[in-house]
Amino acid sequence: MATGGDVRLLQSPLYAKAATLVGQPVGVSLSNGQGVTGILCSVTAGVAVLLEYLYQSQFATKQYPLNTIQDINPFPGCSVQGPFF
Repeated sequence: MATGGDVRLLQSPLYAKAATLVGQPVGVSLSNGQGVTGILCSVTAGVAVLLEYLYQSQFATKQYPLNTIQDINPFPGCSVQGPFF
């Protein structure tokens, strides 16, 4: 059963925006001033799940409470066509 806080999160503009970005590469601005990037895997009642690149062939799935996120933005398309050598 959803609590009042859960219902407010589900109705928030951030949740609505994030729900449209699931499966896409995104940049996430956190409330503490940090930023993270990755593929947005899911958004549930209070958590955004992001697949982040670590190094070499290692990735990590991390969870961020929505109340710690200021904004989520999609990566822009590449405006310059390659290849570049």
